[in-house]
Amino acid sequence: MRFDFKWLPATATLLGLTLFVYLGLWQSGKGDRLEAELAQHAARHQLGPVRVDSALVDAEQLRDAPITVTGSYEAESQFFLDNRQENGLPGVHVITPLKIEGSDTRILVNRGWIGWANGRGVLPSVTVPVGRVTVTGIAFVPSTKKFFLMPDHPEATPKLWSRLDLARFSTQSKHVLQPVVVLQNSGDANDTLIRRWDPPENRVGMHRGYAFQWFGMALALIIFYLVASFKKGAAA
Repeated sequence: MRFDFKWLPATATLLGLTLFVYLGLWQSGKGDRLEAELAQHAARHQLGPVRVDSALVDAEQLRDAPITVTGSYEAESQFFLDNRQENGLPGVHVITPLKIEGSDTRILVNRGWIGWANGRGVLPSVTVPVGRVTVTGIAFVPSTKKFFLMPDHPEATPKLWSRLDLARFSTQSKHVLQPVVVLQNSGDANDTLIRRWDPPENRVGMHRGYAFQWFGMALALIIFYLVASFKKGAAA
């Protein structure tokens, strides 16, 4: 048996190997980062809620952390997020701004889900607590991504939004706005709104599985190249 080296197969194998190893490391890194985020999320919950006041928070540092904030709701600025489902039923999420106590800073509170009681032509009627309230919940950071295949559609009413846009609200209200939204805890208020927030999805195993597949493809490519490169016969 002799090794028959050729530049073209060797170059193609090297390029493929580089790509597969890179993709494997990329997926493995994503799994490691997600595992760290989930561990941080669990640790935050052990420490109890973080109190939010007028000082603007770091959204990424506070993401998914339990928080508490005191202030007064602004019922006139309440709006709804469209196309939200609960047990297969269509409805909306109720978003109410909270003026943080002792400041001019606002924070949006997602108070929960309500269905279309009178059809989509009539916005649901949702009462707003009056006076000083303390809200506890989870810090949520809305996505700022816009999907090319899902363009924004004209909204039927200014009070019915297709997505939660903090920059849009801040521009319209002309108030300082915290960069996180409070997902209000279930049982935190005496109303009929449904509050069921899914925990962060644990996709660590999925990413590591992808990494294993890419590394496996790299190994298979090496084996294929070696097998294909050895020829019978005497060396020249």
